[in-house]
Amino acid sequence: MAPSRAHLGPGPSQRQLRVGELIRRALSEVLARGEVHDPDLNRLSITVGEVVASPDLKTATVYILPLGGKGRVEALAAMKRNKGEFKRLIGRSLDLKYTPDLRFALDETFDRLDDTRRLFSDENVRRDLEAPDDPET
Repeated sequence: MAPSRAHLGPGPSQRQLRVGELIRRALSEVLARGEVHDPDLNRLSITVGEVVASPDLKTATVYILPLGGKGRVEALAAMKRNKGEFKRLIGRSLDLKYTPDLRFALDETFDRLDDTRRLFSDENVRRDLEAPDDPET
């Protein structure tokens, strides 16, 4: 099961959000340019959906999904296998005191979106949504 993106207490700080976005962009560029020399990784087109930095900025969870959603396990394994190289390449491009330790997880946002669409297309749900708001009915 993938780690939860739910935060306890207040949401992430501006710094966490900024560092997460910097890492997401840098990692996306590394993947697009094929800078990591791993044939398994380079033949996949991987989307970096979100990066969530920990409050102390020492770890960052990278949510990925291969294009089309096929080969998820293979993509996740390739990303984990090249974790050190990603960290080195990202560290060079970012101006941070410490480069966070990268953790990879599958981005299940699109799966939840599909489930929500299926739910809203259900006949009973549609009937309830389209019902008039008149309380006397």
